[in-house]
Amino acid sequence: MHYSKIAGLGHHVPENIITNEHLSGLMDTNNEWIVERTGIKERRWINPETDTVANMAAKAARMALQRANLTEKDIDFIVFATITPDYFFPGSGVLLQRELGLESIGALDIRNACSGFIYALSVADQFIKSGMYKTVLVVGAEIQSTAIDVSTRGRNTAVIFADGAGAAILQRSEKPGVLSTHLHSDGRFAEELYVRDPGSSRPREERQPEQILDTTHFKVVMNGNQVFKHAVVRFMEVIKEALAANNMTKDDINLLVPHQANLRISQYIQEKMGLSDEQVYNNIMRYGNTTAASIPIAMSEAWAEGKIKENDVLCLAAFGSGFTWASALIRW
Repeated sequence: MHYSKIAGLGHHVPENIITNEHLSGLMDTNNEWIVERTGIKERRWINPETDTVANMAAKAARMALQRANLTEKDIDFIVFATITPDYFFPGSGVLLQRELGLESIGALDIRNACSGFIYALSVADQFIKSGMYKTVLVVGAEIQSTAIDVSTRGRNTAVIFADGAGAAILQRSEKPGVLSTHLHSDGRFAEELYVRDPGSSRPREERQPEQILDTTHFKVVMNGNQVFKHAVVRFMEVIKEALAANNMTKDDINLLVPHQANLRISQYIQEKMGLSDEQVYNNIMRYGNTTAASIPIAMSEAWAEGKIKENDVLCLAAFGSGFTWASALIRW
Protein backbone atom coordinates (compact mmCIF):
# COMPACT_ATOMS: atom_id res chain seq x y z
CA MET A 1 0.00 0.00 0.00
CA HIS A 2 1.14 3.51 -0.80
CA TYR A 3 1.16 6.35 1.73
CA SER A 4 1.48 10.11 1.27
CA LYS A 5 3.38 12.79 3.13
CA ILE A 6 3.76 16.54 2.89
CA ALA A 7 7.21 17.14 1.44
CA GLY A 8 7.13 20.93 1.27
CA LEU A 9 5.02 23.97 2.15
CA GLY A 10 4.90 27.46 0.68
CA HIS A 11 2.81 30.61 0.71
CA HIS A 12 2.48 34.03 -0.84
CA VAL A 13 0.54 37.09 0.34
CA PRO A 14 0.23 40.45 -1.46
CA GLU A 15 2.49 43.29 -0.39
CA ASN A 16 -0.43 45.67 0.20
CA ILE A 17 -1.15 45.75 3.97
CA ILE A 18 -4.63 46.99 4.90
CA THR A 19 -4.93 48.02 8.55
CA ASN A 20 -8.10 48.42 10.57
CA GLU A 21 -7.38 52.14 10.63
CA HIS A 22 -7.48 52.18 6.84
CA LEU A 23 -10.87 50.46 6.81
CA SER A 24 -12.22 52.96 9.35
CA GLY A 25 -11.70 55.60 6.68
CA LEU A 26 -13.89 53.66 4.23
CA MET A 27 -16.78 52.66 6.50
CA ASP A 28 -18.26 53.19 9.93
CA THR A 29 -15.93 50.98 11.95
CA ASN A 30 -12.83 51.18 14.13
CA ASN A 31 -9.92 49.07 15.29
CA GLU A 32 -11.53 48.11 18.60
CA TRP A 33 -14.77 46.97 16.93
CA ILE A 34 -12.92 44.78 14.42
CA VAL A 35 -10.47 43.25 16.90
CA GLU A 36 -13.19 42.49 19.44
CA ARG A 37 -15.34 40.64 16.88
CA THR A 38 -12.70 38.98 14.70
CA GLY A 39 -9.21 39.30 16.22
CA ILE A 40 -7.97 40.76 12.93
CA LYS A 41 -5.56 43.70 13.03
CA GLU A 42 -4.51 43.79 9.37
CA ARG A 43 -4.92 41.87 6.14
CA ARG A 44 -3.47 41.77 2.62
CA TRP A 45 -5.21 43.00 -0.53
CA ILE A 46 -3.91 42.46 -4.04
CA ASN A 47 -2.70 44.94 -6.60
CA PRO A 48 -5.19 44.30 -9.47
CA GLU A 49 -2.57 45.35 -12.02
CA THR A 50 -0.10 42.62 -11.06
CA ASP A 51 -1.69 39.93 -8.88
CA THR A 52 -3.90 37.04 -9.93
CA VAL A 53 -5.12 33.93 -8.15
CA ALA A 54 -2.96 31.83 -10.49
CA ASN A 55 0.29 33.80 -10.17
CA MET A 56 0.01 34.02 -6.39
CA ALA A 57 -0.55 30.26 -6.35
CA ALA A 58 2.52 29.78 -8.56
CA LYS A 59 4.69 31.76 -6.14
CA ALA A 60 3.45 29.68 -3.21
CA ALA A 61 4.00 26.49 -5.21
CA ARG A 62 7.57 27.41 -6.13
CA MET A 63 8.38 28.05 -2.46
CA ALA A 64 6.93 24.66 -1.54
CA LEU A 65 8.90 22.95 -4.32
CA GLN A 66 12.13 24.61 -3.24
CA ARG A 67 11.61 23.52 0.38
CA ALA A 68 10.93 19.97 -0.85
CA ASN A 69 14.06 20.00 -3.07
CA LEU A 70 11.89 19.40 -6.13
CA THR A 71 11.22 21.22 -9.40
CA GLU A 72 8.08 21.95 -11.38
CA LYS A 73 8.76 18.93 -13.61
CA ASP A 74 8.33 16.61 -10.63
CA ILE A 75 4.61 17.49 -10.34
CA ASP A 76 2.27 14.77 -11.65
CA PHE A 77 -1.07 16.41 -10.89
CA ILE A 78 -2.58 19.65 -9.51
CA VAL A 79 -5.50 19.98 -7.10
CA PHE A 80 -6.50 23.64 -6.77
CA ALA A 81 -8.94 24.90 -4.12
CA THR A 82 -10.51 28.30 -4.66
CA ILE A 83 -13.92 29.99 -4.77
CA THR A 84 -12.49 33.11 -6.42
CA PRO A 85 -11.03 31.86 -9.71
CA ASP A 86 -9.52 34.29 -12.17
CA TYR A 87 -12.20 33.29 -14.70
CA PHE A 88 -15.77 32.04 -14.27
CA PHE A 89 -14.40 29.16 -16.34
CA PRO A 90 -11.98 27.51 -16.98
CA GLY A 91 -10.84 26.82 -13.44
CA SER A 92 -7.62 28.09 -11.92
CA GLY A 93 -5.91 24.68 -12.01
CA VAL A 94 -5.07 24.96 -15.70
CA LEU A 95 -3.96 28.57 -15.26
CA LEU A 96 -1.54 27.45 -12.54
CA GLN A 97 -0.32 24.67 -14.82
CA ARG A 98 0.42 27.34 -17.44
CA GLU A 99 2.13 29.60 -14.88
CA LEU A 100 4.44 26.74 -13.88
CA GLY A 101 5.30 25.92 -17.49
CA LEU A 102 3.90 22.40 -17.30
CA GLU A 103 2.39 20.47 -20.19
CA SER A 104 -0.54 18.05 -20.28
CA ILE A 105 -0.69 17.03 -16.61
CA GLY A 106 -4.16 16.96 -15.08
CA ALA A 107 -5.58 19.81 -13.00
CA LEU A 108 -8.62 19.52 -10.75
CA ASP A 109 -10.53 22.44 -9.20
CA ILE A 110 -12.16 22.21 -5.77
CA ARG A 111 -14.94 24.65 -4.74
CA ASN A 112 -15.45 23.97 -1.05
CA ALA A 113 -14.69 27.46 0.26
CA CYS A 114 -13.04 27.49 3.69
CA SER A 115 -12.85 23.68 3.78
CA GLY A 116 -11.38 23.60 0.28
CA PHE A 117 -7.77 22.95 1.15
CA ILE A 118 -8.54 19.92 3.32
CA TYR A 119 -10.89 18.56 0.66
CA ALA A 120 -8.09 19.07 -1.90
CA LEU A 121 -5.56 17.42 0.39
CA SER A 122 -7.88 14.43 0.82
CA VAL A 123 -8.32 14.05 -2.95
CA ALA A 124 -4.56 14.22 -3.50
CA ASP A 125 -4.00 11.69 -0.71
CA GLN A 126 -6.35 9.22 -2.40
CA PHE A 127 -4.63 9.66 -5.77
CA ILE A 128 -1.27 8.85 -4.20
CA LYS A 129 -2.57 5.96 -2.09
CA SER A 130 -4.14 4.42 -5.20
CA GLY A 131 -0.77 4.50 -6.96
CA MET A 132 -2.01 6.80 -9.72
CA TYR A 133 0.36 9.68 -8.91
CA LYS A 134 3.61 10.11 -7.01
CA THR A 135 3.76 13.89 -6.51
CA VAL A 136 0.68 16.12 -6.31
CA LEU A 137 0.63 19.90 -5.90
CA VAL A 138 -2.18 20.98 -3.57
CA VAL A 139 -3.04 24.68 -3.54
CA GLY A 140 -5.48 27.03 -1.86
CA ALA A 141 -5.61 30.60 -3.20
CA GLU A 142 -8.12 33.42 -3.05
CA ILE A 143 -8.74 37.03 -4.07
CA GLN A 144 -11.63 38.37 -1.97
CA SER A 145 -10.72 42.06 -1.78
CA THR A 146 -12.01 43.01 -5.23
CA ALA A 147 -15.49 41.62 -4.48
CA ILE A 148 -16.18 42.82 -0.95
CA ASP A 149 -18.46 45.77 -0.20
CA VAL A 150 -16.22 48.36 1.46
CA SER A 151 -19.15 50.53 2.58
CA THR A 152 -20.73 50.46 6.03
CA ARG A 153 -23.42 48.16 4.60
CA GLY A 154 -20.82 45.47 3.94
CA ARG A 155 -18.55 45.93 6.94
CA ASN A 156 -19.44 42.60 8.60
CA THR A 157 -17.69 40.76 5.78
CA ALA A 158 -15.38 43.50 4.46
CA VAL A 159 -13.29 43.54 7.64
CA ILE A 160 -12.84 39.74 7.56
CA PHE A 161 -11.94 38.53 4.07
CA ALA A 162 -8.57 38.95 2.39
CA ASP A 163 -6.19 37.61 -0.26
CA GLY A 164 -3.36 35.08 -0.39
CA ALA A 165 -2.14 31.67 -1.52
CA GLY A 166 -0.70 28.58 0.13
CA ALA A 167 0.66 25.33 -1.29
CA ALA A 168 1.69 21.86 -0.20
CA ILE A 169 3.61 19.20 -2.08
CA LEU A 170 2.11 15.79 -1.35
CA GLN A 171 4.41 12.92 -2.22
CA ARG A 172 4.44 9.13 -2.04
CA SER A 173 5.98 7.80 1.15
CA GLU A 174 6.91 4.48 2.73
CA LYS A 175 5.45 5.61 6.05
CA PRO A 176 2.03 7.16 6.73
CA GLY A 177 2.15 10.94 6.65
CA VAL A 178 -1.47 11.84 6.05
CA LEU A 179 -3.04 9.53 8.63
CA SER A 180 -6.68 10.26 7.80
CA THR A 181 -9.02 12.87 6.36
CA HIS A 182 -12.66 13.48 7.25
CA LEU A 183 -15.08 15.40 5.02
CA HIS A 184 -18.64 16.56 5.72
CA SER A 185 -21.34 18.89 4.41
CA ASP A 186 -24.87 20.05 5.13
CA GLY A 187 -26.48 21.91 2.24
CA ARG A 188 -29.50 22.95 4.29
CA PHE A 189 -27.47 25.97 5.36
CA ALA A 190 -26.03 26.90 1.95
CA GLU A 191 -27.60 30.37 1.94
CA GLU A 192 -26.24 31.30 5.38
CA LEU A 193 -22.88 32.12 3.76
CA TYR A 194 -22.87 32.51 -0.01
CA VAL A 195 -22.55 34.70 -3.09
CA ARG A 196 -25.68 34.26 -5.22
CA ASP A 197 -24.39 35.47 -8.56
CA PRO A 198 -23.20 34.91 -11.19
CA GLY A 199 -25.34 31.77 -10.87
CA SER A 200 -26.74 29.78 -13.76
CA SER A 201 -30.28 29.09 -12.52
CA ARG A 202 -31.59 32.47 -13.65
CA PRO A 203 -33.66 33.83 -16.53
CA ARG A 204 -31.48 34.71 -19.49
CA GLU A 205 -31.88 38.44 -18.94
CA GLU A 206 -30.44 38.10 -15.42
CA ARG A 207 -27.29 36.37 -16.70
CA GLN A 208 -26.48 38.84 -19.47
CA PRO A 209 -24.05 41.48 -18.11
CA GLU A 210 -25.51 44.27 -20.25
CA GLN A 211 -28.89 43.64 -18.63
CA ILE A 212 -27.67 43.69 -15.02
CA LEU A 213 -28.54 46.83 -13.10
CA ASP A 214 -28.79 45.49 -9.55
CA THR A 215 -25.46 43.96 -8.44
CA THR A 216 -26.63 43.25 -4.88
CA HIS A 217 -26.47 39.49 -5.32
CA PHE A 218 -22.83 39.57 -6.35
CA LYS A 219 -21.84 40.44 -2.76
CA VAL A 220 -21.10 38.04 0.08
CA VAL A 221 -24.09 37.32 2.32
CA MET A 222 -23.23 35.94 5.76
CA ASN A 223 -25.39 35.17 8.77
CA GLY A 224 -22.56 35.58 11.27
CA ASN A 225 -24.47 34.21 14.26
CA GLN A 226 -25.49 31.05 12.43
CA VAL A 227 -21.99 30.52 11.10
CA PHE A 228 -20.43 30.90 14.55
CA LYS A 229 -23.01 28.62 16.20
CA HIS A 230 -22.44 25.81 13.72
CA ALA A 231 -18.68 26.33 13.40
CA VAL A 232 -17.86 25.83 17.07
CA VAL A 233 -19.81 22.56 17.12
CA ARG A 234 -18.54 21.14 13.84
CA PHE A 235 -14.92 22.12 14.49
CA MET A 236 -14.82 20.09 17.68
CA GLU A 237 -16.76 17.18 16.16
CA VAL A 238 -14.44 16.79 13.21
CA ILE A 239 -11.26 17.17 15.30
CA LYS A 240 -12.48 14.49 17.70
CA GLU A 241 -13.44 12.30 14.74
CA ALA A 242 -9.88 12.47 13.40
CA LEU A 243 -8.38 11.68 16.80
CA ALA A 244 -10.75 8.75 17.38
CA ALA A 245 -9.99 7.30 13.94
CA ASN A 246 -6.31 7.15 14.90
CA ASN A 247 -6.72 6.11 18.55
CA MET A 248 -5.35 9.43 19.75
CA THR A 249 -6.39 12.10 22.23
CA LYS A 250 -6.02 15.87 22.29
CA ASP A 251 -2.75 15.40 24.17
CA ASP A 252 -1.26 13.73 21.08
CA ILE A 253 -1.75 16.90 19.02
CA ASN A 254 1.50 18.84 18.68
CA LEU A 255 -0.13 21.54 16.59
CA LEU A 256 -3.72 22.31 15.64
CA VAL A 257 -3.95 24.49 12.53
CA PRO A 258 -7.56 25.64 12.22
CA HIS A 259 -8.97 27.50 9.26
CA GLN A 260 -8.45 31.16 10.09
CA ALA A 261 -12.11 32.19 10.08
CA ASN A 262 -12.31 34.23 13.25
CA LEU A 263 -9.95 34.34 16.22
CA ARG A 264 -12.93 34.06 18.58
CA ILE A 265 -13.83 30.69 17.04
CA SER A 266 -10.26 29.38 17.33
CA GLN A 267 -9.99 30.53 20.94
CA TYR A 268 -13.35 28.98 21.80
CA ILE A 269 -12.26 25.62 20.35
CA GLN A 270 -8.92 25.83 22.17
CA GLU A 271 -10.63 26.52 25.49
CA LYS A 272 -13.29 23.82 25.12
CA MET A 273 -10.73 21.20 24.11
CA GLY A 274 -8.25 22.21 26.78
CA LEU A 275 -5.40 22.85 24.36
CA SER A 276 -2.39 24.95 25.31
CA ASP A 277 -1.25 28.01 23.38
CA GLU A 278 1.67 25.94 22.05
CA GLN A 279 -0.79 23.45 20.54
CA VAL A 280 -2.69 25.96 18.38
CA TYR A 281 -1.40 28.15 15.55
CA ASN A 282 -3.23 31.33 14.53
CA ASN A 283 -2.18 34.06 12.12
CA ILE A 284 -5.57 35.61 11.32
CA MET A 285 -4.40 38.72 13.19
CA ARG A 286 -2.02 39.47 10.29
CA TYR A 287 -3.84 38.06 7.26
CA GLY A 288 -7.58 37.96 7.90
CA ASN A 289 -9.68 35.15 6.48
CA THR A 290 -8.17 33.96 3.20
CA THR A 291 -10.69 31.12 2.80
CA ALA A 292 -9.07 28.09 1.10
CA ALA A 293 -5.63 29.66 1.44
CA SER A 294 -5.70 30.13 5.21
CA ILE A 295 -4.62 26.65 6.36
CA PRO A 296 -1.69 26.24 3.94
CA ILE A 297 -0.48 29.80 4.67
CA ALA A 298 -0.61 29.07 8.41
CA MET A 299 1.14 25.71 7.99
CA SER A 300 3.88 27.27 5.88
CA GLU A 301 4.50 29.99 8.45
CA ALA A 302 4.40 27.55 11.36
CA TRP A 303 6.97 25.32 9.64
CA ALA A 304 9.23 28.31 8.93
CA GLU A 305 9.00 29.34 12.59
CA GLY A 306 10.13 25.89 13.72
CA LYS A 307 6.76 24.97 15.20
CA ILE A 308 6.48 21.80 13.08
CA LYS A 309 9.11 19.13 13.70
CA GLU A 310 9.72 15.58 12.56
CA ASN A 311 7.18 13.06 13.95
CA ASP A 312 4.90 15.86 15.17
CA VAL A 313 1.16 15.21 14.89
CA LEU A 314 -0.68 18.02 13.09
CA CYS A 315 -4.42 18.39 13.07
CA LEU A 316 -6.01 20.54 10.37
CA ALA A 317 -9.65 21.56 10.75
CA ALA A 318 -11.98 23.81 8.78
CA PHE A 319 -15.58 24.95 8.61
CA GLY A 320 -17.20 27.17 6.03
CA SER A 321 -19.76 27.87 3.35
CA GLY A 322 -21.90 24.98 2.31
CA PHE A 323 -21.93 24.32 5.18
CA THR A 324 -18.85 22.12 4.82
CA TRP A 325 -16.39 21.00 7.44
CA ALA A 326 -13.33 18.79 7.38
CA SER A 327 -10.25 17.62 9.25
CA ALA A 328 -6.96 15.91 8.56
CA LEU A 329 -4.50 14.26 10.92
CA ILE A 330 -0.89 14.29 9.74
CA ARG A 331 2.32 12.75 11.00
CA TRP A 332 5.17 15.03 9.97
